[in-house]
Amino acid sequence: MTVINGEVAAGFEPVREAFAANFARREDIGAAVCVYQDGRPVVDLWAGVADPDTGRPWERDTFQLVYSATKGVTATAAHLLAQRGALDLDAPVAEYWPEFAANGKVEIPVRWLLSHQAGLVALDEPVPLGEALAWHPMTAALAAQCPQWIPGTAHGYHGRTWGWLVGEVIRRVSGRTPGCFFAEEIARPLGLDFFIGLPAGERDRVSRMVYRKPDVDLTTVPEESVPEDLRDLVAAWRDPNSLSNRAFAVTDPANIDFDSPEVQAAELPSSNGIGTAHALARMYAALIGEVDGVRLLTPETLASATEEQASGQDRVMLAPSRFSTGYMLPTTTIPMTGPSAFGHTGRGGSLGFADPKHGIAFGYVMNHIIGGPDDLRATTLAEAVRRSLA
Repeated sequence: MTVINGEVAAGFEPVREAFAANFARREDIGAAVCVYQDGRPVVDLWAGVADPDTGRPWERDTFQLVYSATKGVTATAAHLLAQRGALDLDAPVAEYWPEFAANGKVEIPVRWLLSHQAGLVALDEPVPLGEALAWHPMTAALAAQCPQWIPGTAHGYHGRTWGWLVGEVIRRVSGRTPGCFFAEEIARPLGLDFFIGLPAGERDRVSRMVYRKPDVDLTTVPEESVPEDLRDLVAAWRDPNSLSNRAFAVTDPANIDFDSPEVQAAELPSSNGIGTAHALARMYAALIGEVDGVRLLTPETLASATEEQASGQDRVMLAPSRFSTGYMLPTTTIPMTGPSAFGHTGRGGSLGFADPKHGIAFGYVMNHIIGGPDDLRATTLAEAVRRSLA
């Protein structure tokens, strides 16, 4: 039986039980979960193994790469700039990034980058990975790219490109890289153990990821054997020219080794944030209230930041999705703790969110990358938070 470390405030025992069940029944290897309520931690738990190859245990300060949960962190940086009057979300991107106006993009507002409506999910020519990690070649390619649909008429998950698009706006406005801006303006005031661009000295704290292979590869089974509600998505997976594939093939090679030191040290504001569950929860807590004297966004900025901008069928994920300007909003498959919540998931199961109605902020990170509809680890933990509140 896995030993569960950490503390839980009275009333939140269901979260500890759900966390333990994730190890006993849902294949967690190493993980941490943290919950804040009204600016104070009420759950801070960790358990398991950070590196299965060496047996290194998961500690309170173990770092984990959280994939697209990074987007919620980067969106927070953009909204902080908007709150300060340095960035107008309704202004054309080209006002801050003149080269972006190429190929009919002169009128695309910053808001559409954040809410996945710009149509820049893919590139006609992928950028060599080494150049993409260096930043400027990728932003130049995106500035020259023609959108895949008429911007503003649809939305589709910009899984990889979102980070360079939003990150370049942050860089142009602030004069700092997105990772640097986050470190100085958000992480430092709050004391967050979280980085976009991992310093070399922190490498030893990072957990090693384990990727579960699917029990059945649906792309290899006969079409008539694929469940009807998945056929469009599976057909897209089989088509190398589909947006579902091209959105994650903007580099050459398309597959990125997120365990590598080079990738972790680079700034990929859509997908390579590295930190603790406590840091995720603490940041979201500071979005909806004061944490040790620090509040990131005013109630007015927060209301604007979390207002729905796009919903319905996603042209990349081929399933319903909902977005505000940068944050995911609750759906039936990602309910968080209720309709007032906002946050972001990451590939394989990580999740950070806040729920201002309940004063709740939540962070969950893990090194067993599972994902898919059968991965209920984060959902079960969020449900346990709801039961605790009840």
